Amino acid sequence: MRCPTSDYLGVARLDNYRWMINDRGYANVVQVKSPSSIEPNYANVVYGLVYSLQPSDEEKLDTNEGVPFAYTKEDLPVSFWAKEKEDEPVDLHKPAKKQDMLVYISRDHVTDSDPKHEYIYRMNMGIHDALKKGVPEEYVQEVMRKFIPPEHDDTLRDQAMQQALAFEDER
Repeated sequence: MRCPTSDYLGVARLDNYRWMINDRGYANVVQVKSPSSIEPNYANVVYGLVYSLQPSDEEKLDTNEGVPFAYTKEDLPVSFWAKEKEDEPVDLHKPAKKQDMLVYISRDHVTDSDPKHEYIYRMNMGIHDALKKGVPEEYVQEVMRKFIPPEHDDTLRDQAMQQALAFEDER
């Protein structure tokens, strides 16, 4: 919807960051100190879906994400699992490719908070897609559900769609 020319490419994991809802009421990733164990756990990684991004869509997304006021853009190193078949989840047990990917991040808004009500609807749609594509269920339960309840108010659908299409800084 936001990026009509984008294509789904796979799943990525950003290590030494954590996923959260910030004090603006929206998702963010926050850098954490390197864990003592070699194997990442869900508290210090962020999983996400990866899409291609054409320059025209990137401009629109920058506006929708409030760049440079709400978020900035950084190329960060991730582990990437490319999709193999269109309608099957990626296999996270296979070796990942290490590469840099574009991440929208706020280094200023790093305080945990509650999501905006309309954002819960949007996040639940995204969580549904992420689980279908191979993001671990345990990650969703342990990390995302701390902030995003599984229930949402369907009457907020229109507001959620409007907010998804046009940045509006409400704080």
